[in-house]
Amino acid sequence: MTTHVVADDALGVVARRQWEVQRRVMEGTLDPGFVAKNLQLIAEERPVSSAAATVTACPFFAGEEVKSNYGYPSGYAVKPITEQLIVLSKHFPGLDVSSVLGLSKDLPGLPQGAEGWFVVPKHEKVATTYNDAVEKILEVIGATRNLYNYRKGVTGPKYLKLSDRTAEALRMIGDYQKGDVLLIPGQFGLMHRGCSTRRTRMVYAPNEFGLGSFIGGTMLLTHPERLVQWEQLHVDLPGDEYSSGADGQFGHAPCLYFLVGRVKFGADGVSCAYGLFGSASGFLPQ
Repeated sequence: MTTHVVADDALGVVARRQWEVQRRVMEGTLDPGFVAKNLQLIAEERPVSSAAATVTACPFFAGEEVKSNYGYPSGYAVKPITEQLIVLSKHFPGLDVSSVLGLSKDLPGLPQGAEGWFVVPKHEKVATTYNDAVEKILEVIGATRNLYNYRKGVTGPKYLKLSDRTAEALRMIGDYQKGDVLLIPGQFGLMHRGCSTRRTRMVYAPNEFGLGSFIGGTMLLTHPERLVQWEQLHVDLPGDEYSSGADGQFGHAPCLYFLVGRVKFGADGVSCAYGLFGSASGFLPQ
């Protein structure tokens, strides 16, 4: 029987409700003042208000969201920064990580929605172009475990590109994080489980952005425990846009999943919503 991080017990229910409250506050469908007031009432052991102070929900592609109880495999947890650096140094030994080591000594609090700090090389330090960096990280993963790339040979710039929002977020983070490696607060899909990538892009928090193939692949390289079985939450990557026909119509988004004993890299329509998938995202540090 599969064990998920979000278990079907009382604590699991509390955890799921907490994620939902955070998400609704960030997307603007729940008044944060209402939440704060009721938390205070709970702390004082007084009855809470039953009138939900909501605002108009984001209406765009609201039908592209399905109920999901899938979570992370029991062996997955965000690793300490030093452990992630050790893994990366084995595959990219020339990276300058001194700035990250300095930042890691005095990190700010995690932004709301983030699960932890992920260490990711700047893609310019891995390959000449973003597309070549994507191919490189997939090759590195394939050298460490069984991986099948459904898009091998068709990840050039006519097929795959960073979304404008993600590209701008990475530029902003890179402006003050020097060196070859970035520290990105992120979550690996749970926050947006059951949502299409198109719906996810509509409900981003103001400081949130989608993670693409290179960052998602790097996170998987440093956290192989994240994808180990079919009965778990798999990963959509809304930070990239994919054109299956190389015709200027970027109606797909990449994804990483586990099936029949191996990791697979592919792409699916942005309108597809599955309970088995959730979009990975990052946040601008506070």
